[in-house]
Amino acid sequence: MRILGIDPGSRITGFGVVSVLRNGRLQYVASGCVRAPKGDIAQRLKTVYDGVAEVIRAYQPTTLAIEKVFMARNADSALKLGQARGAAIAAGANHALPLAEYTALQIKRAVVGRGAADKRQVQHMVRALLGLSGAPPADAADALAAAICHAHHANGVGALLRPRRRRGRGLRGLLK
Repeated sequence: MRILGIDPGSRITGFGVVSVLRNGRLQYVASGCVRAPKGDIAQRLKTVYDGVAEVIRAYQPTTLAIEKVFMARNADSALKLGQARGAAIAAGANHALPLAEYTALQIKRAVVGRGAADKRQVQHMVRALLGLSGAPPADAADALAAAICHAHHANGVGALLRPRRRRGRGLRGLLK
């Protein structure tokens, strides 16, 4: 399986491609950023669409993993982010890629082990998990993290990453 992870943005859209090997290990393929020009939103969305489509043609992923839109403080920013996300999803749909969507919390938990991780922690863990010589740029690291998250969920590791409800009997359970 080859996974294209996308970290959508109206100005910078990160992408990351990983392969899941037969032994379940992850192999880095490529990563980078699609940079949209300032100005007209229609042109920026076209750039996102064209950039993601080019990545799909170049690396032939079998599935697309993308971060879900979160509710931002600024409604205008959230709308633009949603539009960029839609452009990336449309590029994947036009290449018949199955879509997997994850929240930022799910992605961070899958890669770092906790949902409140910051960007540097995500970059560090992406570097470590993929055996990279250096940390990728933040947007590319977030996209690689989305791909890694999907690899874990697709291989059944996702159940291990969900928070567990603690059930116990307190001290009584320890004394038996």
